[in-house]
Amino acid sequence: MSLAQRLHANETIITAWSGVPDALTVEILAGQGFDAVTLDMQHGGHNEDSVLRSLSTVMRAGKHALVRVPVGRFDMSSRALDFGAEAVIAPMVNSVEDAQRFAASMKYPPLGERSWGPTFAAPRHGSKDPVKWLRESNARTVSFAMVETHQAVAVLDGILATPGIDGIFVGPGDFSIAWTKGETVNATLEAMMETVADIARRTRAAGKHAGIYVTDPAVAGRFVRMGFQLLATGSEHQLIAAGASSLLADLKKSIS
Repeated sequence: MSLAQRLHANETIITAWSGVPDALTVEILAGQGFDAVTLDMQHGGHNEDSVLRSLSTVMRAGKHALVRVPVGRFDMSSRALDFGAEAVIAPMVNSVEDAQRFAASMKYPPLGERSWGPTFAAPRHGSKDPVKWLRESNARTVSFAMVETHQAVAVLDGILATPGIDGIFVGPGDFSIAWTKGETVNATLEAMMETVADIARRTRAAGKHAGIYVTDPAVAGRFVRMGFQLLATGSEHQLIAAGASSLLADLKKSIS
């Protein structure tokens, strides 16, 4: 099943978050138990070349491949899809105009303005019928607009109503900065949780998908109960630190 199909079936999808721009590292990450891998071009080190080379390793592992593009780089959204990504997460979508530009880059006409050229994507997905690929692509590709500011929340209904926007992805770290007017960064800030839940509720009520970054595994169940389906977590830094800590603890326990 495609990522879109699994989300429509109300499955919970857990995606690892890759920031190391190396296909071999991504291959190892994709070999773990995550449902998907997201390549981060915004705050992570991924670039156009590493996305092109890394997406195939994710797909060979049988995992869903997502890309978070840099702020405003809607041209990269189209390229990520042409490289084989199933979904794109666009940060700082703070207006209906931002949402319209993002949607236009994600969908073929008449819904959007994405130009033709799935040079890598079609063969990587095993497609040999260009007409079938064209007809199915708009439904298969998933566009997540990130909501992480007061401006975005204020126009959330307009973003959700934008044709071609398939979901909302909450960036809780940035949202906490906005919420506290720059006083702190706290992705699990209790004071904002009611608003976070409302974003999920309104998103699902609009028939769209809801995603969020999870910094603390203990709150994952709470986010799912709010209505979030796509849970992102587990960067290389986190996984290496957690694995090293566990291994060293076991070694030292045995030695002592």
